[in-house]
Amino acid sequence: MNETLTDRYSDRLAGTLSCYDRIVITGTLPGACYADGMTSYLNAHHIRIFDYPRFAEPLRDRIRETAQALAAGHGVKIEHIAKAHIRKEEVVAAVIKERGDHPGLVHIISAMEACDAYEPWHDKQTHRTFLRHTPGKCLHYYFYFIDETLGLVYLRVPTWCPFRLQFYCNGHSRLACVLTAEGIDYAMADNAFIRIDDWARAQELADDFAPDSLHAILDRYAQQCCPVLDVFGRPYHWSLMQVEYSTDLVFRSEAVMKPLYEALSRQAIFSVKAEQVATFLGKKITSQLAQELGSRFATRIEGTCIKHHLGKVSVKMYDKFGRVLRLETTTNDVSFFKHYRKVEHRDHHETREVAPLKKTIYSLVDLRGILLGCNRRYLEYLSALDDFSAGDRNLERLT
Repeated sequence: MNETLTDRYSDRLAGTLSCYDRIVITGTLPGACYADGMTSYLNAHHIRIFDYPRFAEPLRDRIRETAQALAAGHGVKIEHIAKAHIRKEEVVAAVIKERGDHPGLVHIISAMEACDAYEPWHDKQTHRTFLRHTPGKCLHYYFYFIDETLGLVYLRVPTWCPFRLQFYCNGHSRLACVLTAEGIDYAMADNAFIRIDDWARAQELADDFAPDSLHAILDRYAQQCCPVLDVFGRPYHWSLMQVEYSTDLVFRSEAVMKPLYEALSRQAIFSVKAEQVATFLGKKITSQLAQELGSRFATRIEGTCIKHHLGKVSVKMYDKFGRVLRLETTTNDVSFFKHYRKVEHRDHHETREVAPLKKTIYSLVDLRGILLGCNRRYLEYLSALDDFSAGDRNLERLT
């Protein structure tokens, strides 16, 4: 393996860290997540299809009452946001600045947003009466908590059936909580660590992200904020919607980082082609992928971020505060990646073969290694680019 940037700048790096960053998880009720399933549920419980709105309205009211009770019990107000340009993250950050970062309910935001919805329908040709999917809008509640083990999280709860939940957490915030519990001192800028007293131990803790404990936390917040499980009789199924995994090279000074990033970003814009991105993502060029490469590949400059996009997966490089060079792989469809796993066939016999990654949260264990490999291959590519930053620093010093 050729020398990488971490080897070349080992004496100028405070440390390196690979960690999950943004994780967005969806929660669906197994018996209600599809129109056919909801139709079967109503039929099994002897509820007329055209009485579906009458069935859903009391559940909507139950969620509204729960939100009001939580707000009153924790001394917070439900803030309605009607304008799209208002960033919820900024609203919550202002609340945290005033209240502090102690665990508990931070804020509740309500907003009218698009949601999954069903409508009763009678087909005159087949004489079937059923529910069919229709786009709709309903009131959503965003429950923001500071969790003892995950840091700042939110649960997005729609007030209309089928109550598809969305949960957000950040791997760096979770690691900060674990470091605090372990007594390891650190300093952060936004969601990046710029100092950790024990980088090696921090990496071990970042890798120890147990889906079992995450599942328990998800179930607890679902029960607390969306109390409809007693009606459907099944727990929520949690699946991965969006995952970001980052590798940070933390430099000791901005003087080294700035010219290096400028040199790498200039070359990455022009030199990275679709074939290289496929290699970063562990893909071989096949006829099927070649069509996708031709139509869905893009390299974009987003501020100080260089982003290479292939379908629903991207690899990007950007600097944070002039101290951290971050390489990050983001996927909106984890089944894009394949790995060797057990596969159950329709006739119920099992084999082990290469198959797409499952979307369940339990894939986080295998996904970590896959995304880390993507970041490492991107790092190796960047390490092979010409580095004129030392000359730039010398010229700046002389002039």
